[in-house]
Amino acid sequence: MSKKLLYIFFSVFALGGWGYSDPVNIYPEPRTLPDRAVYRHTEDGKAYKLSDFADQFVIANFWSRHCTPCIRELDDLNEFSKKVSENGIKVVIISPASEWTGTEEQKNFLERFRAPDLDFYVDKQGDLSADLGIFTSPHNVLINKGKEIGRIRGAADWDDEDVIEYIYKIKAQQNKKEN
Repeated sequence: MSKKLLYIFFSVFALGGWGYSDPVNIYPEPRTLPDRAVYRHTEDGKAYKLSDFADQFVIANFWSRHCTPCIRELDDLNEFSKKVSENGIKVVIISPASEWTGTEEQKNFLERFRAPDLDFYVDKQGDLSADLGIFTSPHNVLINKGKEIGRIRGAADWDDEDVIEYIYKIKAQQNKKEN
């Protein structure tokens, strides 16, 4: 089976909700993140770890350019990111490096799908995705102060005010737990 067909299969599987009653899973206790790097998809290609964003609430969106639901949500995710960034929420998108020939291709792709403002990283060998047990996309890892606090499986209507308020609520609850 080709890589493209596998991505489509996994994307459909993730959206189908097969056995999942709630796509949001907040853990009772924060989890340590894998010690793997992702690379900023810019000319400098600087390496980062998700734990490097320890002073922020982060939504790490694992996606694929071959995933229709992933592409459909890019515009909303871009708008969501712009709305929440001033309130201490950082959105990063992470895709397999093997999907891109270079930064110009990635930039053009995001512009074409109205998501030019998203902070984009690549997982060079898929090690971070594998360490996190992410084999479908879109898949969102919620991170607060350098620890994984939960996940959101599948696509979301990111620009919906109820979704934005829900994310703010999760962030507030996590910060309250830590104090």
